[in-house]
Amino acid sequence: MSDTLTITDNRTGAQYEVPVKDGAIRAMDLRKIRTGSDDFGLMAYDPAYLNTASCRSGITFIDGDRGILEYRGYPIDQVAEQSDYLETAHLLLFDRLPTQGEYREWTREVAAHAPLPDGLERMLAGFPRSAHPMGIFMSLVGAMATHYPDGHDVSNPQSRRLQAVRLIAKTPTIAAAAHRYVTGQPLVAPRADLGFVGNFLSMVFAGPDGTVRLDPVLERALDLLFVLHADHEQNCSTSTMRAVGSSQADPYSALAAASAALWGPLHGGANEAVLRMLHDIGTADRVPEFVAAVKRGEGRLMGFGHRVYKSYDPRARLVKQTADAVFEVTGRNRLLDIALELERIALQDEYFVARKLYPNVDFYSGLIYEAMGFPMPMFTVLFAVARTSGWVSQWEEMSRDGEQKITRPRQIYTGSATRPFVPRSARA
Repeated sequence: MSDTLTITDNRTGAQYEVPVKDGAIRAMDLRKIRTGSDDFGLMAYDPAYLNTASCRSGITFIDGDRGILEYRGYPIDQVAEQSDYLETAHLLLFDRLPTQGEYREWTREVAAHAPLPDGLERMLAGFPRSAHPMGIFMSLVGAMATHYPDGHDVSNPQSRRLQAVRLIAKTPTIAAAAHRYVTGQPLVAPRADLGFVGNFLSMVFAGPDGTVRLDPVLERALDLLFVLHADHEQNCSTSTMRAVGSSQADPYSALAAASAALWGPLHGGANEAVLRMLHDIGTADRVPEFVAAVKRGEGRLMGFGHRVYKSYDPRARLVKQTADAVFEVTGRNRLLDIALELERIALQDEYFVARKLYPNVDFYSGLIYEAMGFPMPMFTVLFAVARTSGWVSQWEEMSRDGEQKITRPRQIYTGSATRPFVPRSARA
């Protein structure tokens, strides 16, 4: 059996043999299918890239039909339960789990790069106190390109590694600074004696004396959420990171653009939208009424369904388990009863089952963040901190891919045919 696809063009009667590799054909092979010498050639029309592979990647594997997610070949449940965020970041970036010695050196290296340059902190004063922390995060990440001009040397592997470490180390510091600024609190310097997540919680929640009591259950819960959000294949923000990076822009600019993509309510803002939905429902006894309205097209069920997963999101199970542990420490969030009832009804209702609308990772994560004391505007910022390791890993992989060129999709033109320009004085 030949690994080819035979295409018959019924317009001309011509047949074409197109190679099939890894379950895909090359879109450029369609260009040879033409009706004449002046024909541009056939294109594939794929709005939102629903069935277009833009790259080859060895970082994250997803089988949405079976509910499988793997980082570098390791199942997500094993990584989440046995690893931590910094070890996961090392795995994503370098394609291997570190030895004990390498892990110690890796954590020291990241901690050493956590402080921000003075000029970046001074930029905060230019933002209104009412600013959304995600807008501040985006701006300060992009501004790092001016503080680290060596980041433009994207053809240098050593330089790329340095920028990746800087971004993984500094995004938590930027996120904490954004939170402290909009809440009117003085900034807290990073501490090298704390772990990655513990240091972040210290910078966010430390009191006036600069100290904070870290609950190990909450610290572990946030670490697990960071692991689960670290990478997720070619989603909107990751594709943005690759698209901007394909022009050989510095990684700070590319990551700022990825953060902008993440900010949208259909992407990183989804867990905030879930929490707003639960607040709007109000009480568990109003869930059937809300579900009925959704089925009538009068509302939207947030936190259910996923572009990729057509079964239960494997991350959602882990998040739900984590929520139980968190609420034992913080007390039960009144919204949890609404969420549980909503999940129970939706998983039994044929309307949602037929549409394969299962809870995704966003459904419970917002409840955990709120229980830990994070305000809703910080939810997407937390997502961005976690996703930084995936973004820089994807950017590094793209930089080494000899097949990658500057991103430039085609279009199908639907505008006016050629027409003469009419001078302004002659227009009716």
